[in-house]
Amino acid sequence: MKKAVLIFSLIFWGCSSKTSEENAIRQLLMRQQAAWNQGNVEEFMEGYWKSDSLMFIGSKITYGWDSTLARYHRTYPNTDAMGKLDFTFYDFKFIGDDACLVTGKYHLKRALDDPSGMFTLLLRRKEGKWLIVYDHTS
Repeated sequence: MKKAVLIFSLIFWGCSSKTSEENAIRQLLMRQQAAWNQGNVEEFMEGYWKSDSLMFIGSKITYGWDSTLARYHRTYPNTDAMGKLDFTFYDFKFIGDDACLVTGKYHLKRALDDPSGMFTLLLRRKEGKWLIVYDHTS
């Protein structure tokens, strides 16, 4: 009986821990969405790892936090170009205690068009918080 309780406790704790971590990641991504919708690219970028090793893949590969920020400013020079962002999340796959793959869809509502596409993010826990270290958006 004690063994069954211990096993159940460990499973419950493991599930609770993953749920807690998934919620933390969701909150980060929802803060990004809110920042985008306020036209604040700098705040949106707070969800990314501030490193030269950050990788963003869109129509081409961009390396580094500064280069990714510059890319966003070039591609989305104003709030009309940014539109309103909405995320749909399909999967959170933990690949370790400090790494998670997130698969989802983005949708931009703009005056002249409504682009959308898929994304895969690799988030790592860095210094106690989750950050995007790899972003493939198409």
